[in-house]
Amino acid sequence: MKTLIIVAHPNLDESSTQQFLQAASIDSNVQWHALDNRPLNVAGEQRLLRQADRIIFQFPLYWYSAPASLKNWEDTVLTRAFAYPAAGGALIGKQLGLVISLGQPAAHYAAGAPEQFSLSQLTVPYQALAQRLQMTWLPSFIVDQFGYQSETQKMQLLVDYQRYLTQPSLGHFEGEVDWIVTKLAAINTHQHGPEQQKLALIIDQIKQNEATLEDLQDTLTMLKEGED
Repeated sequence: MKTLIIVAHPNLDESSTQQFLQAASIDSNVQWHALDNRPLNVAGEQRLLRQADRIIFQFPLYWYSAPASLKNWEDTVLTRAFAYPAAGGALIGKQLGLVISLGQPAAHYAAGAPEQFSLSQLTVPYQALAQRLQMTWLPSFIVDQFGYQSETQKMQLLVDYQRYLTQPSLGHFEGEVDWIVTKLAAINTHQHGPEQQKLALIIDQIKQNEATLEDLQDTLTMLKEGED
């Protein structure tokens, strides 16, 4: 699976959040593509989209929307002949997700909270875009108040962000476990002796725990069906 991250940020080099995410996105199947003030090469941008399976719009939330560079990119690159299903249909079946950074707590975006509206409501235009172009809409990935996060929180953010970019099936526990096992197995190929054996035991324990949880889920499903 190939992932393309389209980054819209007016001060990218000065953003500690984006610098962290860029470092976390290093993977042979992930391409970081930052928008700047240069004229867009439409054919080149469309080629990147054709090569990707998962497309991510990444931006800080500015006045309840993305920076203007992303809107300009959409207007210029997503031409009718390229993107419309009845014409080119180049994005049909591809995944679309958002990575949004916030300067305040994500909990503020809800009915009755300071911002009153949820992030799901504010991102409806992107959901509509995915539906119009027959893309698969992914749950958004939110990074709130990065500068206030502890080192432990940042390490968790790094793992979660990498999963969002590269885990084939998002929103499923089994997919998360498979992703973790694959990553640990790749790391273990570079280990030797006791460290390699220790990591192999951890991988086996994770797999056993997954099987136990699947059995429990099956049991709960049968009990629920019996109640119905």
